[in-house]
Amino acid sequence: MHKFFSFVPGIVITAVLAILPGCITINLPPGPGPLMEKELGGSGPSKVLMLELSGLISSAEEHSFYVLPSQVARFKEALMKAAADPDVKAVVLRVNTPGGTVTASDVLYHEIRMFKQKKKIPIIASIMDVGASGGYYVSVATDKIVAHPSSVTGSLGVIMLSMNAHGLLEKIGVQASAITSGPRKDMGSPFRAMTEEERAIFQSVINGFYERFLAVIKEGRRNLTADEIKKLADGRIYSGDQAKALGLIDRVGYLEDALELAKAEAGLTEARVVVYQQQGEFRQNIYSKFLGGGDGLNTLANFDLMALVRSGTPQFMYLWMP
Repeated sequence: MHKFFSFVPGIVITAVLAILPGCITINLPPGPGPLMEKELGGSGPSKVLMLELSGLISSAEEHSFYVLPSQVARFKEALMKAAADPDVKAVVLRVNTPGGTVTASDVLYHEIRMFKQKKKIPIIASIMDVGASGGYYVSVATDKIVAHPSSVTGSLGVIMLSMNAHGLLEKIGVQASAITSGPRKDMGSPFRAMTEEERAIFQSVINGFYERFLAVIKEGRRNLTADEIKKLADGRIYSGDQAKALGLIDRVGYLEDALELAKAEAGLTEARVVVYQQQGEFRQNIYSKFLGGGDGLNTLANFDLMALVRSGTPQFMYLWMP
C-alpha cells in the first residue's frame, strides 16, 4: 500500500474512492508549507538551531500524498531561514546518512560553507548511527565534528553503481539495441557488457571525484596531511573512537555534547534549542525523527537498485553501501 501511494497522487486516490459505491470519506494530510520554528528546550534570547541530514543524500523530489521538495531544497530553505534570524547564534547538524549522490553531497557542502561565510556562526556536526562517505563529506564543511562512540564514519571515496542485465535478457530471448551517434554514446548501458576502454573512461571520472573528496577533507581537516588523508581514504569505515584517534573527527560524545560545544563555540552560557518543522510534523525532543528523514542504514533497504536498470544511467555516489 505504501508503494502504491508513493506513485499515485493523493488527489487521484480521493477521486477514485469518491465514485465507489457507498459513502467513503478520506481526509488528506495538509500539504507542505513553509518551515516553522519549534522550541525543544533551553532558555534565553539566543538560539542554537538543530538541523538534520538523514537518509540517502539526493536532489530528487520525494513522493508521498504530495510531491515534496528535495532534500537539497529543504536544506537550503532551512539555511535561508536561519541566516535571516539574528537570534540564531550556532547550528548543530545532526548527521545520520551513509551518503548519496556526488552532486547532492557537494551541493550541501557548498551551501554550508556559503552559510558560514554569510552568518559567521559556529556549526557543529553530530554523527549519529552513521555519517559515512557523502555524510562525512558534508560534515567537513562544519567547524567541529562530534561522533558517538558507536557511530560509523569513514568510507571515504567514490562508487559507481550500474547494472548489467545482458545475461538475463539472453536467457529470456530479449535483445536490446541502440542507434548512437558515436561508439561511446551508450557506455554504461545495462543491456550490454562494459568494455575495458569504457571502464577506463568511467575510472577517470571516478578518480576526479575522488581527488575532489580528498581536497574537501584537506580543507576541513587542517590537522591531517594530504598523505595521511589518502591513506585513510581507501573506502574502509571507522568507529567514532577510531575516527577520533585518526584525526577525522574532533570529539567523541553524544548529541547533548555537540549542543554544549555549539554554545561554547558561540560564547553562550544559555540558549534555546530550536528546530524547523513543516506543517503536520511532530518533534518531541532532540532525538525525534525529522520530516523526510530516514535512518542512515535503513535507507539502503529502500534504495531501488532496479531504478538504475530502468533509467539506464550509472550513478556516481559518495556512498557507503556494504
